Amino acid sequence: METSRRPVALITGGSRGIGAATTLALAQRGYDVAITYRNKVARANEVVAAASALYGVQALAIACDITQQDHVKDLYQTLSIWSQGHLDLLVLNASGGLEREFLALDPDYPMHINRDAQVSLVDGALPLMTDGGGIIFVTSHWAHLYGQVEQLPNYTAVAESKYAGEQALRARLPEFAAQNIRLLIVTGDLIMGTITPKLLERSAPGLAAQRLNASGSLPSAEEMAEIIAASAVDGTLPNAHVVVVGGTLESLPHS
Repeated sequence: METSRRPVALITGGSRGIGAATTLALAQRGYDVAITYRNKVARANEVVAAASALYGVQALAIACDITQQDHVKDLYQTLSIWSQGHLDLLVLNASGGLEREFLALDPDYPMHINRDAQVSLVDGALPLMTDGGGIIFVTSHWAHLYGQVEQLPNYTAVAESKYAGEQALRARLPEFAAQNIRLLIVTGDLIMGTITPKLLERSAPGLAAQRLNASGSLPSAEEMAEIIAASAVDGTLPNAHVVVVGGTLESLPHS
């Protein structure tokens, strides 16, 4: 990595929740940060403005529906110009599959956003990624252990598709290694203050309280983000390492 410039990170879904907190955590560590957002432009601009004001880095918000290939192409064209052709870290945070409005239009939406879009984002990133760069795939315990644990109500399609996304990236580990790019998996419990627990509560009232009782504590978006950012700069973590945030994987009810 060149020493004459700051490292560059792209965080998908960076306008709120874990993505926004990760953007700030990476900016604090000296990264220039670019984020994607679907439609919340004001909120996205607030995040990048905060990153610049607090930490003196360059920051950019880019509108992008990651399920649309033309949007992804435009994303990387914009990013390449802004970053002068460099990308050191890709944080695959954006996901979905619980949104009723998208499911009504596309029953396969979970697989399209959680597997296909993740692969497309990596394909676009690889030509820009520097030697020694990293990819972080953000997932959940239920998705990471799909097929092994009991699923949360209404979460099965999300877990299945995020698991498929993780496996699709793992299948490319030899390709990443040849380019000296490290893949890390960061898996979290229910993350308080994010949209997923709120959506799950619709069909399973009291779910967060149950998980809190079972695990003793639930991480916040800021805690999750700090671990993501710390993992990104921790050169001791091996390729394909799994970082667990909140509880233990063994504590989940196994099927």
